[in-house]
Amino acid sequence: MSAQPAPPAPPAPPASPGPVSPGGRRLEISLELQQRAYTLCREYLRGVWRIIQPQQMRVAVVSGGLSNLLYKCSLVNSVETQSTEPRQVLLRIYGAILQGVDSLVQESVMFAILAERSLGPRLYGVFPQGRLEEYIPSRRLVTSELSDPEISREIAEKIARFHGMEMPFNKEPLWLFSTMDKYMSQISSLSFTQDHLEEKFNQLKSFHLEEEMKNLRRLLESTPSPVVFCHNDVQEGNILLLSTQSSPTDRLMLIDFEYSSYNYRGFDLGNHFCEWAYNYHHDEWPFYKAQLEDYPTREQQLHFFRSYLAESCPALSEEECLVQTEAMVLEVNRFALASHFFWGLWSILQAKISTIEFGYLEYAISRFEAYFQQKRLWS
Repeated sequence: MSAQPAPPAPPAPPASPGPVSPGGRRLEISLELQQRAYTLCREYLRGVWRIIQPQQMRVAVVSGGLSNLLYKCSLVNSVETQSTEPRQVLLRIYGAILQGVDSLVQESVMFAILAERSLGPRLYGVFPQGRLEEYIPSRRLVTSELSDPEISREIAEKIARFHGMEMPFNKEPLWLFSTMDKYMSQISSLSFTQDHLEEKFNQLKSFHLEEEMKNLRRLLESTPSPVVFCHNDVQEGNILLLSTQSSPTDRLMLIDFEYSSYNYRGFDLGNHFCEWAYNYHHDEWPFYKAQLEDYPTREQQLHFFRSYLAESCPALSEEECLVQTEAMVLEVNRFALASHFFWGLWSILQAKISTIEFGYLEYAISRFEAYFQQKRLWS
């Protein structure tokens, strides 16, 4: 039930320069957004949040991403709270890239379960356009940190815990190829009117993607990989480095579960390895930088796999661990092909429908070129 109608908000103070969108546009907070945030916090939070006046709450931009807009809502210092009440929360508004209604419902259920099991932030409220979450003082990792041995070890452990989850969703690994089939079908009817976009799209069509996807499916069907609950998007922007932590070995948290589903383990790990090579904090066109030489070496992969297995299968003998890590090298590097293919198709579609300034077709070409390079090594 909603709280009583909120009183009108006072004029907002001038917004200070905040974070920017992927296309470099400065993100600001409108009076309407402040009023909306105030109303949502009053309706969904308990205690003092239900009786505060608009001037007793501050709203600040956290980030504006491809999928969500994030704002920190916090109480001013003069407002006293009980020990169980948060002083600040994260308001997530679904942004430029929306999933279907079913996906958003599933994500909300997933988010709540992960929060209960301390594998994600607490969930305070869910509404059609977004949700209210625990605000965790932290920062997102940057690409260069993924190769740090200690950080890589903990990422492996966090993914292993994620893979050990039992979730109330379809256990068949349908997500990967059903999504790619959908993307491929949508791409088949695409056209671009601008010459420079049409030229890049024609280059992509020259890769014969439909036939290539059949080849990829056959290769992966012959590659054993356990079906587990996967995050499916473990890139640096979806890993928080916590400002405070319970121990020096528990510094990270996975976030943003839009693509999570039951899937092949090899995809989740191979996708993460691919992200070592892509930097999305590049401030010039096309707003990413590909450095394929940063893909993890064999030794870096083995370090990651040993950490993963120590968390997921602690009873393994040294000999069994050696056998499994060697098998994972083939499994994960083959499924990395699916990561390049999946995000390549995704990016072609975004080039047509997204309003965000980003070199989507350039990125798609980069991912498919990396796919063919990786295929020569592992098919």
